[in-house]
Amino acid sequence: MVLLSFDIEEFDMPFEYGKEISFSDQIAISRTGTIAILDILDKYNVKATFFCTVTFAENIPDLIKRITETGHELASHGYYHSDFKPEHLLQSKLKLQELSGAEVTGYRMARMMPVDEKEIEKAGYAYNTSINPTFLPGRYNNLNVSRTFFTKENVLQIPASVSPFIRFPLFWLSFHNLPLGIYKLLASWTYSKDKYLNVYFHPWEFTDLNDSERFGFPGYVTKNTGEKMIKRMENLIIWMKNKKYHFGTFQDFLKTIDTKIGS
Repeated sequence: MVLLSFDIEEFDMPFEYGKEISFSDQIAISRTGTIAILDILDKYNVKATFFCTVTFAENIPDLIKRITETGHELASHGYYHSDFKPEHLLQSKLKLQELSGAEVTGYRMARMMPVDEKEIEKAGYAYNTSINPTFLPGRYNNLNVSRTFFTKENVLQIPASVSPFIRFPLFWLSFHNLPLGIYKLLASWTYSKDKYLNVYFHPWEFTDLNDSERFGFPGYVTKNTGEKMIKRMENLIIWMKNKKYHFGTFQDFLKTIDTKIGS
């Protein structure tokens, strides 16, 4: 199963590069990207999971409705993207359920940072996908963590996909910077070994990020964004469908895990 997911949030990433961006622009840019994503998913009849902050959800009620009514899963990405307190785990779950009318069972920490699994369990989540089990200087050092799903504190942990053996990450930056053929080769290798893929992206990747004066992003962030990203994502989906890979939400995936455990 391909677990295609999108972290939809207020676009605060320019702050990491010393740039200012208004809240209205943060919402507008992520809104534009989210619409582009939903259009692609509709076009190819693909179901995905949207990890959303409450802050963003409150500003896009029409898109939250579109996400849930078209069969996608809504999950929590926290209350805010750049502020976290343990109480936000339950608060974000309850608020997203209130806004959407849908059950929220999954969590992904902003920027894939560590989160207390006991707090995840207390907040009532069935799964957590906040781990990138690779080594990236200054960001992740999770080579001691299982590369594939496991249970901790009664919560199913579903790490982001990395390749077997060398643990090359298949996340959004790899998708932008690798030749698409190489990315597909690594994805195929991983899918063949693990029988699933967990890959994630963001809405702002589907917008034009090349204004360095405005955003301050280095080339490895802006490469293949905007229209190029839309075309690459369509190419990837078509390739996966031709390979007979099945797309599903994380909630769909949990049902297959339950089946395996019970068999």
